[in-house]
Amino acid sequence: MRRHKFAVIATTEATGAPHAVRVGIATTDALELVFDTLASTRKHANLQREPRVAVMFTGPNQRTLEYEGVAFPVSVSDAADDAYREIYYSAWPDGRERAKLPYVAYWRIVPRWARYSEIYRGPILIECHWNPG
Repeated sequence: MRRHKFAVIATTEATGAPHAVRVGIATTDALELVFDTLASTRKHANLQREPRVAVMFTGPNQRTLEYEGVAFPVSVSDAADDAYREIYYSAWPDGRERAKLPYVAYWRIVPRWARYSEIYRGPILIECHWNPG
């Protein structure tokens, strides 16, 4: 996951329609994803209303990682969330400049389920489940 700087995040609109967008991400040691966005975006509004998300990573040779989780807001200034912001800035140093924007928002996604596939090699399928907690 750390080899990827981008992933596609799917959220749900108020109407129930899907919304997918590519975002720049960082990965924690606990396999959580951290990203920033503007508070005016559709994904931000969607996550505030419905925090369950799906994420897709794709790589060469038909490698994929399907990932489902729950999104939680990360404070833009609270010291309790410094570690998440620092993880994001380590992957995206220019994020420190974006943090000065008046409507920046941070999110972290906690994993609940993931499936890694390498179709061209077998297929190889590895599935993981996390307990909510």
